[in-house]
Amino acid sequence: MGSIPTPDTKTMNIDEIKKSFSDDLEKAKDQKAVEDIRIKYLGRQKGKLTEILRSLKDLSVEKRRETGPLANALRKEIEESLTRKTEQLQTTNYKLQTNFDITRPGLKLKTGRLHLLTKVDREIRQIFSSMNFSVVEGPEVEDEFHNFDALNIPKDHPARDSWNTFWLKNSKLLLRTHTSPVQIRYMEKNQPPFQIIVPGKVFRYEATDSSHETNFYQVEGLMVGENISLANFKFVIEEFFKKFFQGQKIEFRFRPSYFPFVEPGVEVDIKLKGKWLEVMGAGMVHPNVFEAVGYNHYELTGFAFGMGLERLAMIKYGVPDIRLFHSGDLRFIKQF
Repeated sequence: MGSIPTPDTKTMNIDEIKKSFSDDLEKAKDQKAVEDIRIKYLGRQKGKLTEILRSLKDLSVEKRRETGPLANALRKEIEESLTRKTEQLQTTNYKLQTNFDITRPGLKLKTGRLHLLTKVDREIRQIFSSMNFSVVEGPEVEDEFHNFDALNIPKDHPARDSWNTFWLKNSKLLLRTHTSPVQIRYMEKNQPPFQIIVPGKVFRYEATDSSHETNFYQVEGLMVGENISLANFKFVIEEFFKKFFQGQKIEFRFRPSYFPFVEPGVEVDIKLKGKWLEVMGAGMVHPNVFEAVGYNHYELTGFAFGMGLERLAMIKYGVPDIRLFHSGDLRFIKQF
């Protein structure tokens, strides 16, 4: 019978393996070298320490009790050493690649910005909300009654001409030419007293230039109740413009004007930096408008006003051309 093979004494020398591992690990300069060392000592096929662990079954009980704990302790030490070496190399390589200066100021993150019209719209809403006005919105596609008839604009009025209004093909619907239809819809469903503003996009078939666009934004307002007068209107509007152009000296001028849905009608001018600017059309709500929504015009009065969002933004921020608002040029947006 053949004799049982005994483990090679070189393989059994734990101290030699430990020393050899330490020497190899110290020489390792990259991750590949660390992985090669792991295979050399802990590899499943020919790892030096693995061979010792596999040979424990062939040892005597006494020798197994002596060698087993030493081999397992060395395996744990090798695994921990490899992990530390890997982390050390990662940190070292990062420093070499980035050459990071901890005293250098951080890079400013690029963030999105609100469009100037959004910014001005929010500012206007906030000012009127502080004066107890509610914000109301409505559809951009309207019918003839709400856009014209109920606002005392007769059938033969020039505003109904196809050259001024976008009519939808094969339909009696149109793209609203102002946000006043929303006021009509609100009055149909609500009873006074109330005070509202109606911001939104409107559409006009006009030639485009530095001060005209085919689509733009309006903010209209309406206050209805008992004994509402132009004095109330004057107070509200002056307070609004003082807050909107806060910090600037401002003067007001009210001129007689004509709008079908108000009587009397007024134009509001403001004086900024020595120059008079027209900023708003307004007036007392016409009795015919109240009749269209079922209000008693003998008991109720109210005022209405309308202004262009782009115009206010151009005045306040010095924008020279209305077409810039819809140009999509990020250089324009980033200025504000």
